[in-house]
Amino acid sequence: MSGQLAGQVAIITGGSRGIGRAIALLFAREGADIGFCHLHDAEGAAEVAAQVEALGRRAFHAALDVANLAALRAFLDGAQAALGPCDILVNNAGMNLRGPIETVTEEMFDRMMAVHVRAAFFAAKAVWPGMVERRRGRIITTASQLAFKGGAGIVPYCMAKAALVGMTRALAREGAPKGILVNAIAPGPVMSDLTAQNGPDWAERTGANLPIGRVGQPEEIAAAALLLASSPGGDFFVGATLSPNGGDVMH
Repeated sequence: MSGQLAGQVAIITGGSRGIGRAIALLFAREGADIGFCHLHDAEGAAEVAAQVEALGRRAFHAALDVANLAALRAFLDGAQAALGPCDILVNNAGMNLRGPIETVTEEMFDRMMAVHVRAAFFAAKAVWPGMVERRRGRIITTASQLAFKGGAGIVPYCMAKAALVGMTRALAREGAPKGILVNAIAPGPVMSDLTAQNGPDWAERTGANLPIGRVGQPEEIAAAALLLASSPGGDFFVGATLSPNGGDVMH
């Protein structure tokens, strides 16, 4: 590894498994200290922290629901107290609730927006003053190709991911003059704990419909995050949404 993130502090929401785990470990291999949160995954969190420390980097982790803004702010404060000011924020925590529009309740809709949109916005707001003061920072948000493609039976999820793309573009305009680069990643179908819920044949069935002929791996999404986080690789990306999706959506 080339130490592209040497001496930096990266904070990742939803960092104990899937894409978040892959980002945490790649960033640690590139020299960053890692703070991350998780929900109901103490074993996975302990494994990630141990791997980060085995790479010679520091790790801080906490269990919380990112929809609880007080807990989210406490986690961000705790990570920065333990590791130092946040250089890179990765808004990655997510969830999905499936069903046709007739079955979507107000509680389901509000939950989706709280976990994806509200948490990402207020996490960015929490680290923003420090980044402004240092005139340097990177904010990376995990959206989805479904923000552009849409999908039946997952309307609130698609709406939430589209909102994150819009947030990225607007916040990037505020941040770039202050040295803060804000970008997003819109992964296509990727093997993860979330997609594993779709059944044992999901990967084969879905991959067959992609131009590349397979679904993605979390490490391939982490590589896009590293590009956006690194310098000079990510220095000219402002309000962009990278699309590692195997050709599912071309734009």
